[in-house]
Amino acid sequence: MKRLVRWLGVLVVLLLGLDLVVHLLFGRGRRLEDRTAAPVLPGSALEVVADLDYPPGNVAASNTGRVFFTLHPDGKPPIRVAELRDGRAVPYPDEAFQHAATGTPHFQSVLSLRIDQQGRLWTLDYADYGQGQPRLLAFDLDTNQVVHQYDFPSSVAGFLSMLNDFQVDPRGEKIYIADTSPLPIRQRPALIVYDTVKQTSRRLLEGHLSVAAQDYIIQAPGRDMIIFGLYNLRIPVDSIALDQRGEWLYYGAVSNDRLYRVRTRDLNDESLSPEALAAKVEDYAPKTLSDGITMDVQDNIYLSDMEHSAIVRLGVDRRLTTLLKDPRLRWPDGFSFGPDGWLYVTCSSLQHVLFVSNAHMRAHAPYQVFRFKPGVAGVPGR
Repeated sequence: MKRLVRWLGVLVVLLLGLDLVVHLLFGRGRRLEDRTAAPVLPGSALEVVADLDYPPGNVAASNTGRVFFTLHPDGKPPIRVAELRDGRAVPYPDEAFQHAATGTPHFQSVLSLRIDQQGRLWTLDYADYGQGQPRLLAFDLDTNQVVHQYDFPSSVAGFLSMLNDFQVDPRGEKIYIADTSPLPIRQRPALIVYDTVKQTSRRLLEGHLSVAAQDYIIQAPGRDMIIFGLYNLRIPVDSIALDQRGEWLYYGAVSNDRLYRVRTRDLNDESLSPEALAAKVEDYAPKTLSDGITMDVQDNIYLSDMEHSAIVRLGVDRRLTTLLKDPRLRWPDGFSFGPDGWLYVTCSSLQHVLFVSNAHMRAHAPYQVFRFKPGVAGVPGR
């Protein structure tokens, strides 16, 4: 009996020590105040585009009305990239591309996709946190054939990286990528610039405060994102948007209450030292904890607020307006403008996906892609 008590005492000490180490390394977390207000639009403004068995990741709508989306890799879906046809998710470009095949390109962990103004659908594969080959692929939407491929070197997107979201400049020559690098054991968030003409990539602003997570607790409806009761899920840079002229890149961490921006000419200037580039970064405006982001033709910025099932707009006056609040917006994630003034939004419902059983995830299906009209148009595919 004494031995049992002694071992129980040792176990308690070890658990307390583990808890202390975890909180010293990762923080105990604090809560961001609610920055939403009464919504401008009613919930009826939301139109269901698709009900899905698996949670979607990001979405891209073409100027002809074609809708493409990813199924979130953390949901372990049977297909990675899909096109919406007659309300169904059809594998894009085909079924074979969804699975590994020796010597041929295929999808592994695709989360983000965009359509550029040259009529190409770009997909970004983070390859299971850099364990495989992180890759960009572009498909010609007229032929659905691969027309561009770039495999990132390990010096740019190595082990434990996560090439998360991206934007393509208006000429299709530069691609700006957020490497979220979310895993707590080695967070190295950064921005990456890829030159589609030279086919070279550079890693920038690694560890800068503008790409880093703050110690906020994400309060998704029904669940605080504290993993196993110990680790406060802190997500670095993810939200990334480009204005319509391709002059300013706006970006921020999910777990950060500020949005930053930097001129693309400075990101593209290879003569700037890391310190000189860091000095060009501007603290732009307050934001909610956010995941998806996009911009309209008037330079308004749209942000998804997963904590309050909301979509907010950051105006050029740098003030937040709440557009929508609806319980159906379960972790609003990716955005894309489409034709006729529609703004598409996916709801990945990550509180029902991350670190839960497959049965739990399936029990909360279906998962949705929505659209609504915010009142100002944007460039389709972005």
